[in-house]
Amino acid sequence: MAHGFTLIELMITVAVVAILAAVALPSYRDYILRGHLVSMTNDVQATRAKMEQYYQDNRTYVTSTAAPAPCTAVAVTYTKPTPYSLVCSGISSTAYTVTATGTTGTATEGFSYTITQTGVQGSTMSTAWGGATYACWIMRKGDSC
Repeated sequence: MAHGFTLIELMITVAVVAILAAVALPSYRDYILRGHLVSMTNDVQATRAKMEQYYQDNRTYVTSTAAPAPCTAVAVTYTKPTPYSLVCSGISSTAYTVTATGTTGTATEGFSYTITQTGVQGSTMSTAWGGATYACWIMRKGDSC
């Protein structure tokens, strides 16, 4: 009496596993990407809150050497162990823009989220998500303002 699996049984098992992987892997990648996008917008909002706190204390967004602000008059890139960078630009006594931009070679490449001192939000999607620019923060593929 022979024991074991036939070749057709093994081929069916491999085919089922391949189908499951083909469905699960893109969903997992999308899940990871959306987590990074939430992190990007959280950091942009946190920087905006710090800038507003600085403005309340100093009545200006522009920094001096005596009182450093969360963002300086020169655009500064804050780097963290994340797949994006945070940049403050357009800083004057009454205005600024905070931008989180995805790093080249990571899942967030091509994505960008901005906010201004008045709370105006903007986002640019990667070409995989259509490459469009929106006047709000898009967090899922296919969403709109």
